[in-house]
Amino acid sequence: MSDDEREEKELDLTSPEVVTKYKNAAEIVNKALQLVVKDCKPKAKIVDLCEKGDSFIREQTGSMYKNVKKKIERGVAFPTCVSVNNTVCHFSPLASDERVLEEGDIVKIDMGCHIDGFIAVVAHTHAIQEGAIKGRVADVLAAANTAADVALRLVRPGKKNKDVSDAIQKVAAAYDCKIVEGVLSHQLKQFVIDGNKVVLSASNPDTRVDDVEFEENEVYAVDIVTSTGDGKPKLLDEKETTIYKRAVDKNYHLKMKASRFIFSEISQKFPIMPFSARALEEKRARLGLVECVNHDLLQPYPVLHEKPGKDPLNAHLSGFCSLFRQWDI
Repeated sequence: MSDDEREEKELDLTSPEVVTKYKNAAEIVNKALQLVVKDCKPKAKIVDLCEKGDSFIREQTGSMYKNVKKKIERGVAFPTCVSVNNTVCHFSPLASDERVLEEGDIVKIDMGCHIDGFIAVVAHTHAIQEGAIKGRVADVLAAANTAADVALRLVRPGKKNKDVSDAIQKVAAAYDCKIVEGVLSHQLKQFVIDGNKVVLSASNPDTRVDDVEFEENEVYAVDIVTSTGDGKPKLLDEKETTIYKRAVDKNYHLKMKASRFIFSEISQKFPIMPFSARALEEKRARLGLVECVNHDLLQPYPVLHEKPGKDPLNAHLSGFCSLFRQWDI
């Protein structure tokens, strides 16, 4: 066996050490989610909730693997996002943002944690209201929950990504809801949060994926978003985007001093995983990030919205699934 083959085998799910790192990351991100949900109350600042989730993940992972010979990277794999009502995903505001939650809001929380590049992600939808959840709110939550359960059962060796897509759309239709278009469930690999093998929840003209079959020892983040509306989210304001990921295969000589400063900081602090612009100096970040994105050095995660109003409502759930082993978090 070559050194490369030995290294590949070591990083496989057949390694107890790898499984332990996945499970530890899952436990931490689940606890972080519980902390954020607990504080989702009227008048809570959204940015404070995002910081709470990220800070907990950094603290918990920072206390692990401190005394090992080889340095182990660990921390936030995807910044905490708190997207409210018709906002579908990726809302993680800057420190200066004053927006707060209100009674009756539907809050979608998602975040990720990694240990040594082994990633666990989670998403959950929370309704801020007293008493039983009824009507269309109950419909969209039940649709997301049931679709997530079905998807996790179908991510198995021998099944195909199309099997999952077809099944969850039927589940959503049973609740008179739709699966939101363009949402991708990615294969996870060490230090790779968006692997090439994906499940497309619902197709749209801009998104096509190859047919793939699930195989043993693969890991997936199963991502489900349901809606009572048309399920066609749009980017309304590029200035709301605060989450980015370094495009490691791209290079460009930046012209602006602020851009070079920010990109250098990103390359040192966040060379692989997605990060929030909140972690950068805000004034310089505003100036520098635009040039970095325009020249494809950074991949943005845009904040997407459905049309505002009583409808649509949307719900976001995520499951962490490995073939052979499964942890619902």
